[in-house]
Amino acid sequence: MKVRFYSRPDCPLCEEGLHTLKLVQEDVPFDIEVKNIEEDDTLHEKYMLMIPVVEENGRVIQYGQLDYVTLLEALGK
Repeated sequence: MKVRFYSRPDCPLCEEGLHTLKLVQEDVPFDIEVKNIEEDDTLHEKYMLMIPVVEENGRVIQYGQLDYVTLLEALGK
């Protein structure tokens, strides 16, 4: 399974969110693809106010303040 993590540089909430996602990854096997929204105008426009965003198979799992339980339940199925 591949999970996309949308973020941008110098974003403390994104750093915290990636850390939380990596904690979930210890319990559920998946690959993380980190995407910098500042490198793509379409992604920047779409996610600018939402980051960090966790997406799996085209579906947004969670955004903003990420929490372990929500991510584990969504990705552990």
